[in-house]
Amino acid sequence: MAYTDEYRSALENGERYWTAQADRIHWFRKPQTTLKETASGTWSWYPDGELNSCYLALDHQIAEGRGEQVALYYDSPVTDTKQAITYNALRDKVALFAGALRNQGVNKGDTVLIYMPMIPEAAVAMLACARLGAVHSVVFGGFAPNEMAIRIDDAEPKVILTASCGIEFDKTIAYKPLVDQAIAGAKHKPLCTIVCQRPMLKADLNSPQDLDWEQIQEGVMPAECVPVRGEDPLYILYTSGTTGQPKGIVRDNGGHAVALSYALNNVYGMQAGDVWWGASDIGWVVGHSFIVYGPLMGGCSSIFFEGKPIRTPDAGTYWRVIAEYGVNSMFCAPTAFRAIRKEDPNGELAKQHDLSSLRWIFVAGEKLDSSTYYWLSDLLQVPVLDHWWQTETGWPMTSPMMGLSCPTESDPAEPRLGSTHRPLPGYDIRVLDAEGNELPDGEAGHICVRLPMPPGVAWSIWNNDERFVSSYLTAFPGYYHTGDGGYRDDDGYIYITGRTDDVINVAGHRLSTGEMEEVVSAHPAVAECAVIGVNDEIKGQLPVGLVVIKAGEEIDDAQLEAELVRRVREQVGALACFRRAVVVKRLPKTRSGKILRATLRKIAAAEPYKMPSTIDDASILDEITERLKQAGFE
Repeated sequence: MAYTDEYRSALENGERYWTAQADRIHWFRKPQTTLKETASGTWSWYPDGELNSCYLALDHQIAEGRGEQVALYYDSPVTDTKQAITYNALRDKVALFAGALRNQGVNKGDTVLIYMPMIPEAAVAMLACARLGAVHSVVFGGFAPNEMAIRIDDAEPKVILTASCGIEFDKTIAYKPLVDQAIAGAKHKPLCTIVCQRPMLKADLNSPQDLDWEQIQEGVMPAECVPVRGEDPLYILYTSGTTGQPKGIVRDNGGHAVALSYALNNVYGMQAGDVWWGASDIGWVVGHSFIVYGPLMGGCSSIFFEGKPIRTPDAGTYWRVIAEYGVNSMFCAPTAFRAIRKEDPNGELAKQHDLSSLRWIFVAGEKLDSSTYYWLSDLLQVPVLDHWWQTETGWPMTSPMMGLSCPTESDPAEPRLGSTHRPLPGYDIRVLDAEGNELPDGEAGHICVRLPMPPGVAWSIWNNDERFVSSYLTAFPGYYHTGDGGYRDDDGYIYITGRTDDVINVAGHRLSTGEMEEVVSAHPAVAECAVIGVNDEIKGQLPVGLVVIKAGEEIDDAQLEAELVRRVREQVGALACFRRAVVVKRLPKTRSGKILRATLRKIAAAEPYKMPSTIDDASILDEITERLKQAGFE
């Protein structure tokens, strides 16, 4: 079927459409109920079906004859290590480690926190939790201890899984001390910390609660897959909230598996036996959906990459990986290609490799600028496809569908620069004004999706259903509020113009400026502050602090900036990329005292803005414009 037929079918009777799609996966017990609405106004797909996500990713693939096919290609240029791990070998590793976790008291419904770099053991950890019916929560290895402590207290993990270190370019970062600091700062105390020792830096296991990854597997009986219900949680993934308090997005087992199968085949055009590369990290939703679960559930060979697009060892690393493993398609954030282009503007390193296996490239996570699009398209001579989704959705909302039949003149599907393409079946996307009225095509407003959302979309925040409803379902009753602004053209293509809240996108990572403001404002010399996102050629956006100093404080601007940068790095993490703090006399506010952050963002980006009718003193905007120019923001 062509796109138009698929989309119309899902729109006219979504429950019937997704009932048919449930046959994509192997159920221990097929669901009798396709869609169930909860009392809080959320939803659940395939709630009474029984399955196991690890079984789908490994055991089922082996039963289908793929045991000796490579499941994971581990490629680590930072450690000069490569492994080709078959489905048989990965299943055995996962079953054994799951047995070891069970011996440590981990059972169905328990939570496990994973704080690991991109090594095969990280995938083993995720799948072993899924095998037992335990709920994992992966925390990105660059997060600071106090941020990890917040997640420990929220998720209350029975155990923590970590590695002795991670590698950032040529720097080795010890993980165990960070985990120890986080546990010390958390109210909840896990039963134990299990450490995977890496040869380049060994961790000290001084406490009785510190256990060695290999030793706990000695003499253990491998664990079989534990059946779970479709509505049971598979994982928690924390994303930034506008309050600075992270939100634990909950992903279910049933809807997640169906959605990933659907997206892998129909959106990304992948089939069993293909080689797929999700160039991301398991700390982010891409790593969950399209490094581990999606490709393995679809019988693909997935690239598990520990490195960066540049300096590991050079800007040709990505091209080397594509050529070496015969990658058929990949997913990446535009920031990676901007970094590669900066190092190798003429693409000479790409020309040294045979990239003929590559069919197309998908990009997402931030805006695809025209210069990057044309550079990449001209260099590779394959389609470069922008698409859009969120941690909360777990799979794309708008995208070309490369697995469907070829488009016709009456059903065009060509990409349009600046657009993330048309909505996928199951997503009824509308553009609303502030009062909830639907806007005509071409007019910008709030991007929302009519309920119910399709399978695979988050249905809860961990331990806080009320927050899920208030965050996503309250502003526009009957709709999911994406938090993104944009518009739709006459042909139904969606254009995303940016966030409508204070979450910014740094190299594909969603970060709360409110969280950074809390750190900056805690400095003894700071009276008040605003952190805004400014455009950056490489990372998409970078945070900049506008700071008002307390009266009577004697501190040099450069010294204050250095201290604030250090504080944010220590308390939020290096990935925030907070490097600039500009001292201003005052901040623009409404008469009710609300800082006009949207106006500040436009000033920093040198974009035109309307004078807010509620501003208390308009002259301050000229002062801040001049101060930002002096600081180098034109």
